Amino acid sequence: QVQLVESGGGLVQAGGSLRLSCAASVRTFSNYGLGWFRQAPGKEREFVALISWSGGISNYADSVKGRFTISRDNAKKTVYLQMDSLKPEDTARYHCAAQVFGSSRWASDYGYWGQGTQVTVSS
Repeated sequence: QVQLVESGGGLVQAGGSLRLSCAASVRTFSNYGLGWFRQAPGKEREFVALISWSGGISNYADSVKGRFTISRDNAKKTVYLQMDSLKPEDTARYHCAAQVFGSSRWASDYGYWGQGTQVTVSS
């Protein structure tokens, strides 16, 4: 089984930056596509970003495109989400997720989830 642990969340002013990390406990990290999702109170969980198992494909929600960057370090078995130019609308709990080989915008396609880390952006 894959264990995912997020870190790096916190409180930041609008326009600021945060880098989220998700460390995986798994033997073959490179076999997994990875995604970031977020959920705010009263809202549905939404897709944020993904990166393929090969690292060759990445994709972003329109709301974060140009501001967020997803990356992975297979040696460290970690996926990152660099968040710049943060907006109050980015406030949510952010979760990383993993699926074998594939990559997807759909939460239902991911079999493994971290506990999440809270990001709060003040205006």
